[in-house]
Amino acid sequence: MTTTLVTGATRGLGKETARQLVEAGHTVWIGARNAEQGEAVAAEIGARSVQLDVTDDASVAAAFAQVDADGGLDVLVNNAGIAMWGLNGPDALRVFDTNAVGIVRTTEAALPILRRSANPLVVNISSALGSFTAVHDPESAASTVQAAVYGASKSAVTMLTVQYARMAPEVHFVALEPGYTATELGGMPNPHGRPVEVSAATVVAAASAGPEGPTGVLLEDGHPLGW
Repeated sequence: MTTTLVTGATRGLGKETARQLVEAGHTVWIGARNAEQGEAVAAEIGARSVQLDVTDDASVAAAFAQVDADGGLDVLVNNAGIAMWGLNGPDALRVFDTNAVGIVRTTEAALPILRRSANPLVVNISSALGSFTAVHDPESAASTVQAAVYGASKSAVTMLTVQYARMAPEVHFVALEPGYTATELGGMPNPHGRPVEVSAATVVAAASAGPEGPTGVLLEDGHPLGW
C-alpha cells in the first residue's frame, strides 16, 4: 500500500486530495499546522494526522520523524501554500517562506525516507500564475490575474521541482498546475473556478503515477505546461 503525506490538507484542494487518495487506497497522512484541525479532518476521511508547519524547521523534522517511525513514506504532496496581495517585504517573505522555502524544508526532511521506498515521488503544487507561457496566453485564465508575489513564488516551486529531479534522480518530482479551482486563496473566494473535486483528481493521478510517470516537469491536466 502506498503511504502519502499531503501538506496543508485541512481544507480546500489539500483536503479533497487527501480524501480522494484515501478512496484510492493510499494510507494518507494529513499534514496540518493546527493539530486539532488535522485530527478532525483525519477522523472525517479515514486518514492519519501529524502536526506540520512548513515554515517551522522543528515542526517539519518532528513530523517526518513520526511518519518514518510509523512505517515510512512513498509519496509527498507539497500542497501547503498562501497568497498575500500586498507588494511589500513582509508579505513577500511570508509567501516565499511558505510556498517555496517550505518545499525545501519538507523535501529535505522527506528524502531520506523516500529513498527507502520502491517508488518514491514528490508532487509539488505549482500554478500557471508562475508560468511565462500561461500569463502571456490570452486564452489562459492566468493572463487575467495580477498576483506578482504569489506567481513568482510558484515559478520558484517549478524550478525547485526541476532542480530536485536532477539532484535526486532516484526520486520522481512533478510540479502541477491543478486547475483554476473554486477554492478560497488568500482570503479571496473564487466562485468561477472548476469544482475542487476535479482539480484534486489531477493531483491524485500524479500521486498515483508511480515510476512510469514523467519527472522534472510542470503538468496541467496530465499534459506539459510551458513555463
